[in-house]
Amino acid sequence: MNPGDSMSALFALEPRDRTREIRDWEMPPRIPAPRHRHAAPCGPWPWMDLRSDFFQLAEPSQSHTVDSSWRGYPQNLFPNWTPDQARRGKITGQHGPPVTGTSSVYKCDVMPDGTFTAYEEYSVTDEDESFWKAMNGERPPMRVRTLFVDNMTHPVLQMLGTTFNVEPFFFTSSLNWIPSRYQEEVQPGKGDHITVTLTFIRTIQNPLTAPSTPRNSSETLGWRGKQPDPVILDNQVIDTQSPLSLSSTGNILLLDLLALHLVRTPESSTIISYHPESTWQTTSAKRLNSLVHGVSQSVYWQKIFEKSSDPTFVMLAILWYACYAWDEALEVLYGHINWMESRVISTNDMDLVRELHIIQAHLLHYASLLNDFQKSVTFVLETKNPAMDRKSYDPHAREVSRELMKTECNNLLSEIDRLERSRLMQSMRLKNVMDLAFATVNIEDSKDMRKLTEATVRDSAAMKQISYLTMIFLPASFAAGIFGMNVKEINPGTNGTMDHYVEASLVLTVLTVWIIVALQRSSPFHEPGQENNLWVRLCWPVLYLRRRWPVSRGHTVVNKNPA
Repeated sequence: MNPGDSMSALFALEPRDRTREIRDWEMPPRIPAPRHRHAAPCGPWPWMDLRSDFFQLAEPSQSHTVDSSWRGYPQNLFPNWTPDQARRGKITGQHGPPVTGTSSVYKCDVMPDGTFTAYEEYSVTDEDESFWKAMNGERPPMRVRTLFVDNMTHPVLQMLGTTFNVEPFFFTSSLNWIPSRYQEEVQPGKGDHITVTLTFIRTIQNPLTAPSTPRNSSETLGWRGKQPDPVILDNQVIDTQSPLSLSSTGNILLLDLLALHLVRTPESSTIISYHPESTWQTTSAKRLNSLVHGVSQSVYWQKIFEKSSDPTFVMLAILWYACYAWDEALEVLYGHINWMESRVISTNDMDLVRELHIIQAHLLHYASLLNDFQKSVTFVLETKNPAMDRKSYDPHAREVSRELMKTECNNLLSEIDRLERSRLMQSMRLKNVMDLAFATVNIEDSKDMRKLTEATVRDSAAMKQISYLTMIFLPASFAAGIFGMNVKEINPGTNGTMDHYVEASLVLTVLTVWIIVALQRSSPFHEPGQENNLWVRLCWPVLYLRRRWPVSRGHTVVNKNPA
């Protein structure tokens, strides 16, 4: 597929699944967190629990016969894979592929001259032996055969694994969404096996918020009509393994999977592509098969297939699909960030601030995904095909093929670098929007604080006026209180005297001071360490005078001594 072809035209061909009613549509589930330690066979303990599993040295097997029956996979070809390991890797068990059901396999052959044949579909139901016979039958002359598997059942997994001697790590990394890339079964001059498993971002339209008339990406970016209201999902949290819902257009950025296993041989190579079940809403096998078949219509790539017989170019063409998906997803995200900028400027919505943090977390996660993508392409570039090193292969054709591989891988690496720079630019723009949102909130808070300060100043001025009025009338109130006393010195004929007034005032004043000091935990009248005892605090006058008395006597004695 020519990298210069229209990306929007490519993804516009994506068929919609009309079998499911819109009202029954659900958000794709989160993908499992990848266990990178189980990504490649270089790890000596595949899918082992090192905390509980114990190893026992087994006696070397005396039999060198290999069980060719597909029902024994993976133990028939890889004896170190115990049933418990296969269950943990989801090859078997309730979380693995179903034992019964119908699996669809789409086959497309690339002929020796670089042309593509019409694809053929196999519907494998349960333990259909006809598929096993078709896979093991004699092939006509061809360069590479591609097999795209949808709804993989356990029998189909075993048939493919046994037929092509597939390392179980390919299936475990695919079933568990673990990015991986490795080479095995290397035979100089004969061939090898290479596996590339990577996750990437793809955009889909949420049918619950889809417009009645779909717009392409360029129209969406250029649209200046009424902006839609934000669609914030209540259950959307900062979880980078879950799909990201964009509130501006209703698009969803979800994680997709490319799981490719290439068996390279001098005569006829094979590419196996695994596709998760429809619950994940990833790219279907039929869809990717049609896109690969469309590579034959690209003049650019047809010339490559004419110059080189290396089957790795077919895998490289499939990797371009992830690049296209990344580009479209970042394009949609770019338009969404533009919309959020305008919303932050015009409104002070805290839901937008929350969504900003969610998108920023996903952008940081996308950096690691793009890094895995770059490493996968570099791995394809550096892992040369051993089948091309055989003596019968034309040295000039080998050199031309490797130069072509270097050029095309560098082209794809250049696109990945552009995607990373685009992601970084969007992350920086998003940070700028977040700063703008917080600055807007601070400005609003400053305005509110200014209004509050002005109101406080006005209240303090009013209180000051009340204080002045109180001070003006205080002498008159004091005089009125004096002349209103019922003592015989002022009002003859009463029983009270001025001595009674002074005695009552002194007693009440002393009692008030005593109670106030006793109720205070921290006071200079209390001795340190006695603050928590209320009964001790009630005796504070006695205790205080007792502490002060020796000091006073000491000073008196010192003063009496002659110098």
